Amino acid sequence: MNPPDKGSSSRNTAISLKSYSPVQYLKFIIPSLIGIYLFMVPMRTEEGITIPVAFLANAINNLFVHYVPIVATWLMILSVTLSIIARVIKPAFIMKNSFLRTVFHVSNNWVIIRILGTIFAFMAVYQIGPEWIRNENTGGMLAYDLIPILFTTFLLAGFFLPLLLNFGLLELFGALLAKVMRPLFKIPGRSSLDCLASWVGDGTIGVLLTSKQYEGGFYTKREAAVIATTFSVVSITFTIVVNQYLHLEDYFLEYYATIVVAGLAAAIIMPRIPPLSRKPDTGYEHTELKAEEGIPANVTPFKWGMNEAILQANRNKNVSSIVKEGFRNVIEMWLGVIPVVMAIGTVGVMIAEYTPVFKYLGMPFIPILSALQVPEAAAASQTMIIGFADMFLPAIIGSSIGSEMTRFVIGCVSVTQLVYLSEMGGLLLGSKLPVNLKDLILIFLLRTAITLPIVVLIAHWIF
Repeated sequence: MNPPDKGSSSRNTAISLKSYSPVQYLKFIIPSLIGIYLFMVPMRTEEGITIPVAFLANAINNLFVHYVPIVATWLMILSVTLSIIARVIKPAFIMKNSFLRTVFHVSNNWVIIRILGTIFAFMAVYQIGPEWIRNENTGGMLAYDLIPILFTTFLLAGFFLPLLLNFGLLELFGALLAKVMRPLFKIPGRSSLDCLASWVGDGTIGVLLTSKQYEGGFYTKREAAVIATTFSVVSITFTIVVNQYLHLEDYFLEYYATIVVAGLAAAIIMPRIPPLSRKPDTGYEHTELKAEEGIPANVTPFKWGMNEAILQANRNKNVSSIVKEGFRNVIEMWLGVIPVVMAIGTVGVMIAEYTPVFKYLGMPFIPILSALQVPEAAAASQTMIIGFADMFLPAIIGSSIGSEMTRFVIGCVSVTQLVYLSEMGGLLLGSKLPVNLKDLILIFLLRTAITLPIVVLIAHWIF
């Protein structure tokens, strides 16, 4: 049920749209085209298909490969230090500044998680402490493989996301796709841009977009939770990597089509069942919820979308305010999100690497996979659960399985599960989005239950 102040029904009254000058059109067109190019246009590199923002992030990492983990670690130390000071001393320079208070005056639980992530990073970067915390398969993997990518991606995305958010592109997409997204997925049309940015770029970009839109008052708690956990999809680049690692190159078209079909089924079902359906239709506590205006009866969706887009673009009078917003985005993600990702991700991969927890948790899937006539069900069972720690772990474990059909099932299911602690889960939990660890566990299991039978059915048809 939609909240009354966000009704999306069309107006019956006829209105006349204002005409705009070429300069006003260009204020929408130029920043939006730059944003589309940076976040959505696929480009081929020696490593495969990526997008310009990810390419630039990798280039920065390659240029400063030895320094980024160290800088990220000391920023985590700064984050922890200021968080402790904010909780214990409550100095005026933090408490009277709304931005600093939001970043550093967090609950005791979040302070503990930030401390934990910082300790893990320090151990991994300076190679001190227990080897099982800092080696290349646990803390070292996070500190040297994931955190640098997040660090530079956050840097670029923080400054460039306003090109997608503030210059009318969301208003245009919202008008064009409202009649599709709302009935099918129970979310606004503007959320389609989040999905598209994730698909061609990275799921983290989708989460960042969703978080900023939620904090800006454009999504309710329910909508934000649905979009972040359902439409921040795995990038096409990552699906190619998983496909190649599982030696399924000859089946890529079938593999990707299966992911699309299973993913759409989950996207239709998940918003209609708990825990997502029970999230309140209220906005972010610190922002007024903005009304979702309906399209007037005498105006086409495209014309209305362009009108709203140009109005939004021309509200940006001051370039310095956009730069300031970008700077704040970067600082908030660096100091607030990265320590959380480091903590949760390291714990998740340590459990997967050194304990039989996921093997035991996967045992209930043995009879299920056997009943679905999946070959080598026992070997495949733990891959159904271990993806919650890291999405690439199912591919690592499944690559040694002999049956092509079983590897196909593992690859498709691992990609459609979406929620994994080493990156997306930590990012979601570190953001302002209204999801907690219990939600993520339940969403992961439900997505597995929905997509597994669909994937297996298609796999039997292919193989």
